[in-house]
Amino acid sequence: MTYEELLARLFALSDEGYRAFHKKLLKNEEIRVIGVRMPALRTLAREWKGEFSSLLAFPDEYYEVTVLKCAVANFLPFGELCAVCDALVGRLDNWAVCDMFAPACIAKNREAFKPFILRYLSDPRVFVRRFALTTLLHFYVREEELGFVGTCLKNADTSPYYVSMAAAWLTAEVLIGFYAQGKALLTSGILSEATFRRAVRKACESFRLSDAQKEELRALKCHILR
Repeated sequence: MTYEELLARLFALSDEGYRAFHKKLLKNEEIRVIGVRMPALRTLAREWKGEFSSLLAFPDEYYEVTVLKCAVANFLPFGELCAVCDALVGRLDNWAVCDMFAPACIAKNREAFKPFILRYLSDPRVFVRRFALTTLLHFYVREEELGFVGTCLKNADTSPYYVSMAAAWLTAEVLIGFYAQGKALLTSGILSEATFRRAVRKACESFRLSDAQKEELRALKCHILR
């Protein structure tokens, strides 16, 4: 497959209305968007699972090309992922690609991937840090990994908005899955005030917490942030 062939397939699937809508969501005018919907991109990713080397060599000229690189990388075996992960994570420049980049092989290699997470958390680039936190969200919200999640939240610089939102989303998922441990995270003082507020709001938007738990979280927020 050539880059020209790839672009021809993508432009054939473009939807101008969706392009304009999605470009607004990305909140970055520098990102060039063709306007291909995610289900179609996932179909192409499955079709091109054997084309990863070719895809990786193509320029990140368009949003959809970067999406495809990450979507195909989601299928890679762990060893192959580790070999290209730094290069892929370095290309992340928006929340949408970051959040869909969740390689399935990490689920069976959580311990081996922890050095990557720790390294990415200390990176100055916003979406590299966000990727570390969303990876924790996708694969590490498990009882035996909550200590590691807490350490990562404690050490993460969440001052940028998109990093704070990822940390809040992660904390909310801990609250939903392990309420007592999640509440301990909130009261530990490791979250910034902005992340704390966002985590409580995110958790209270979930249908998976009871009304009583939501009321307790709102009261806790008022008590701690008064």
